[in-house]
Formats: sequence, structure tokens, C-alpha cells
Amino acid sequence: MPMRNFTPQTKRRLMQGIVSGLSGLVIASILLASGFLDLFEPRTFDWRVRLMAKPGPASNDIRLVLLDQQSLDWASRENGLSWPWPREVYGAVIDFCRRAGAKSLAFDVLLTEHSKYGVNDDRSMGEAARKFGKLVLPVFLGQSTGNSDAWPDYAKDPDFKLDTFKPGTDRASLPIPATFPRASFPVPELAASAAILGNVHQEPDPDGVYRRIGLFAFFQKRAVPSLALASYLLSEPAAKAELGPNELRLNNKSIPLDKEGLAILNFRGPSGTYKSYSAAAVIQSELKLQEGGEPSIDPAEFKDKYVFFGFTAPGLFDLKPTPVSGVYSGAEICAQGLDNLLSQDFLREPPGWAVFLLSLFLAMIAALLSSVGASTGKSLLSALLCLPLPVGISFAGYALGYVLPMLLLESSAAGALSVSVLWSYATEGRQRRFIKNAFRQYLSPTVIEELIQNPDKMKLGGERRVLSIFFSDLQGFTSISESLSSEELTNLLNEYLTAMTDIIMEEGGTVDKFEGDAIIAFWNAPLDHPDHASRALRASLRCQDRLAEMRPYFRRKVGKELLMRVGLNTGPAVVGNMGSHARFDYTMLGDSVNLASRLEGVNKMFGTYTLVSKSVLEAARGEFAARELGRVKVVGRNEPVVVFEPMWPDDYSAKKETLEEFGRALQFYYDGDFAHALKIYEGLAHIDAPSASYVPRCREMLDNARQQNWAGVCVMTTK
Repeated sequence: MPMRNFTPQTKRRLMQGIVSGLSGLVIASILLASGFLDLFEPRTFDWRVRLMAKPGPASNDIRLVLLDQQSLDWASRENGLSWPWPREVYGAVIDFCRRAGAKSLAFDVLLTEHSKYGVNDDRSMGEAARKFGKLVLPVFLGQSTGNSDAWPDYAKDPDFKLDTFKPGTDRASLPIPATFPRASFPVPELAASAAILGNVHQEPDPDGVYRRIGLFAFFQKRAVPSLALASYLLSEPAAKAELGPNELRLNNKSIPLDKEGLAILNFRGPSGTYKSYSAAAVIQSELKLQEGGEPSIDPAEFKDKYVFFGFTAPGLFDLKPTPVSGVYSGAEICAQGLDNLLSQDFLREPPGWAVFLLSLFLAMIAALLSSVGASTGKSLLSALLCLPLPVGISFAGYALGYVLPMLLLESSAAGALSVSVLWSYATEGRQRRFIKNAFRQYLSPTVIEELIQNPDKMKLGGERRVLSIFFSDLQGFTSISESLSSEELTNLLNEYLTAMTDIIMEEGGTVDKFEGDAIIAFWNAPLDHPDHASRALRASLRCQDRLAEMRPYFRRKVGKELLMRVGLNTGPAVVGNMGSHARFDYTMLGDSVNLASRLEGVNKMFGTYTLVSKSVLEAARGEFAARELGRVKVVGRNEPVVVFEPMWPDDYSAKKETLEEFGRALQFYYDGDFAHALKIYEGLAHIDAPSASYVPRCREMLDNARQQNWAGVCVMTTK
């Protein structure tokens, strides 16, 4: 829809929403640039991980052999072995994996010093490694620590050929993996027997939690795979590695990397998720098999599996904090990396432009909903809808493999909501106060709230509308007021006007003004009420009923009957705020207004108390019963008006016979047959005031024989 078709209020709110949305994005960007969000964003990632971590397609392809406290106790109790163990004990683990047909065995244990049991102990483990041919041993790359600054001749080159860029790729767009000047290698007897060496140096995030893994690093211009990647390369020795923008490609596998060349781990669950075995149980099983006995662990459990050996005993210092557990072994972190590599489901960080657009979208949605809502309740509903949305989107993104910056998205939405609410308070709040101050004297609170929500329905300065207009006056109030003190008169008026005004407002009417005891009101402005005529009729009859209930009370107070005359008309009028800039009233002008005022006075002519024009009944569409009283020519109008006395359906039914007789007489009167009309009116005069009012008219017409050009019109000569 073109913008020009929107109302001014809608345009203002749309502009408020757009500006608030952009402001929310700016606020979030400032918080991000300041580093404030980085303090808490990792915790939101950990929350997602804990709730959504689950095994992947390759999780069952991995086994763990863990040197736990139970293994240490067993070795000490059964074999008298103190820590560190002889390395020939590790040879039993290697032999078991060889016997089982494991794809690889990766040791997450640094063996940079000779065994305290002598070089032959190192050679014993090295011999087991050569027989297996699939052992991955660790090398520790460091910035300042390490026993070597060059790759030793005795250690097998990892032969990990990494193309650092694809043809046509800008080098500046490539990840920058860590480069280390020093390294700690296994002792020669072991390094020479290992199938491949893998880097075990992993850095946690700034808060000390391990969420990422470096799949490779550089040492002396040589790409060194991590322990996880080295395990994979043993089963895929011909894998072609290629480094591209934000990714590492291994054959057909795409591994997303951050700008530092790290991969975000897609954790499978808490510690213990991978099937693990105590090192003591594996060693005992191998010894049993060598003796021809029955092992406690079936070697088939390790067939074609990737096996990691690591420490979990509390005193061996290889426990690390992760999002899923505060105590997590280094071997399990390596296993997570290999699992993600095999399953091809490392988590990704979306590109910056996508995060920007999503943040802008959430900010705009939040701001527009809040701006359109405008009220406190709707703003609260907007907050309830929009504030959880970034959380839901972040969880959905995680399920799809993306790590979205939850706090940035949340800050965008919250910032936009805050700006919109403050804007509404400063602008809409001022408008609300204006509307309340302008209308509280003559509109019900419900109508005022509707106007506050839809101020476009109120056009300041005047507009033409079809209104139902109410004028009322107390009969003989001048004589009543003369008999009362000023205090008594004030109390009387307050009680009377309050009771009548309450009914008018309950029916959705607008009180124009009070003039002494007179009440002027109208319906269908400033709000649209398609049933305004019915509302006005109902209010008129209810006011008469309420006054009848209060009449005995007023009689005791003032000693006289309180009777009210009401005139009601429906027609076009100009309505709006009229007056000066400093002082104005919401009022109405027009011929229809004057007619309603005259109809109130016409009641005196017929002895009635509620009188309406034909246009009121037509607009009410037969909802109320009424009898036609006559044709009246009021002061200031050339055309006569057909007037009616409305009543409740039950009242009409109770007086139906009298009303029908009155109707017959009125027709005789219209036809100029005054004799027949008089006869009927005289028969009804003692029980029906309008009939009594026609008796002298009929007699006058008979006496004066004024029947020429007769139109059946009663002429009102005073207001």
C-alpha cells in the first residue's frame, strides 16, 4: 500500500518504529564494540550446548581408553607399580588395539622424557607401536616452551600437505592458524615408531573454557595436524587439504574455521558420552588373551574404531572445563574434534552481513510492534513476543549448525523496544495527556482510552458527522431553585447531573456541556458508533427511569416533583474542538443541533417528557416502540417536523389500546376531521396527556373553521 494512503498517525508510528529499530541496532553495535557482550556471550553458547548436545553420525566410531583412578589403584595393588608406569604397560594397550583391528590409536600423553625404567622400556613400547603401525603420538607446539626449534630427523614427517589458498583467493581472506617456534617431541625411541605425530596444544577461550579446536598449526613452515586430524589422516593418507576463506577442505569434507583457523566444536554430550574403557580393563584383557583366556572386553568392540588414550585420574592434571562439563579429559576433546570431522558437523559462525541483517530485522520487528501497540499493555505484549525471539532463533540456528550471537540479537531487540517505549512516553504520552485533559469532562474513561489508542478518529478543528443529539431540561427548575439555598441547589444539581451523566457515558455518549440544570450531549463523535441513534434512545429512556426512581428522594429534599424533558434528533452537524488556542470546547453546531433543542421545548406542547424526531427512529431501525405525536413547525424552521414519543416495548404493549386510539384520532386531525378527532381525544384526555393537549386545538379549529389549506401542522411560536 502506498505511504500516502496511511493516516498521519500510522505514518508517525511507522517512522517511530523505523527510527527506534535503527537505534536498537546502534545500541547493540556499541555494546558489541565495547566488549561488554563478549563477557557474557560464551555463557549463552554453553547454555545452548548443554540443552542441545547429542551424539552424531560418527559418535559410535570412537572409543576411549582412560587411565582413571581405578587403573592406578589396580596397578598399585596387583602389580606394585607406582606412577609413572613402565611404558611396556602401554604396549599392552597398543597390542590390544592391533589385535582388535582398530583404525588408529592416539595417545594424548606427552612422552618427552625417557622412562625412569630405562631406554629398553621406551624401546618395548616403540616395538609395539611398529607392529601396530597406526599409533599417533603427541607433539606439543609452544611459543616459548619446547626442547626443539626444528623438526628432528628421527621423527616421521606428518606429510600433511596444505595448499594455503585456492587459485584466485585473496590471502587476506584466509584464516590465520597459529605458528609456533618451538616444540616438544617424544623421545626418539617412540617418535621413530609412531605412524604420525599430532599437535596436542589447544588454547581455551578467554574465559578458560574449551569450545574450539585447532585442527592444525604451523611449526617451522610445516603444517602439523592436531591429534584428532592425525587420527583421521591415518585412515585417509591421500586426503587433499586445501585452505580457503573460512574453511578447510579435506577431499569432499568442508570444515568451517574462524578467522584464527579454529573449528567450533559441536559437543555430543557430557563427559562419558563416548564409549570408554578403563585402561586397567584393557590391559587385563590383553594379558588374558595372550594367555589364551577370556577377556573382560571383547576386541570386537574396537574393530574399525578410532581409539584415544588419555588420563582422567584427578592427580594426572589432564581435566579441562568445557560447555558440557567442568571436568573433561583432553582425550575426550580430541575425540569431539574427530567426531565432528567424520560427521561433517562442526558449528559455523554466520557471515557478518547475515548477522547484521538478522539484528536489523529483529530490531525493526520489535520497534514496529511496540510503536503500533502504543499502549502499556500492547507494549508489554510486544516485549513478551520479541524478547524471547532472539533466544528462539539462536537455538534454532544451533540446531542447524550455526552459532548466532544471542546477546547481540537480544540487545538489538531490547534496545529497539526501549527506544520505542521512551519515544512513546515522550510523544504518545503527551498526546494521551492532552486527550485526557481535553475530554475527561465529557467522555467516559472507556471512550477516552479508545481515543488514546486511535487518535486519528478525533479530528481537531471540526468535521461534519451525522450525530444523535440530546437536550434535556428540568421542568419548573427556576421556581425550585428559588426555594433552595445555594448549597442545597448545588448538591441537588450535582446528584441529578451525576446520575444522568453516568447513564449517557455508559451508552457511549459525549457530554457537550451543562447549562444550569440542562444537559447537552451527542453520540457518534469523536468515536464512530454505527448504532448511535439506538444508544441515544436507550440513554433517554434510562435517564427517565432513573429520575423516576430518584423522584421520591428529591421530593423529600425540595418538596417538589423533579420532571425532565428530553429532546432527541439525528442529523448532520459540525463537531470538533472550537474556541481559542488557550480555551476551547469539544462541541457541535448546525441546524440538527438547533432542532434537538427545540424538540426539548416541544414536550410542553404535548405534555410529554421525551420527544424525538422521525430521523431518530429511522436511524434506530425499529429497535424502539414509539407513537407519532404530530407535525410541528418549530421556531427557525420552515419545514414541519414529525415528532414521536419513544417508549420501552413493554410500556407500549401496556398502553397499546390507548395509543392505537390516539393514532386514529391523529389521522382524523391530519385529515381536517376535527369533530371525530375531538370526540376520541376527549375520551382519552383523562388518561393521556398528549390527547388532552389536542382537545383545545380541535375545538379552536372547529370554532374558527380554519380548514383551508390544512396540513395538520402544529405551530410552535416560542422556543
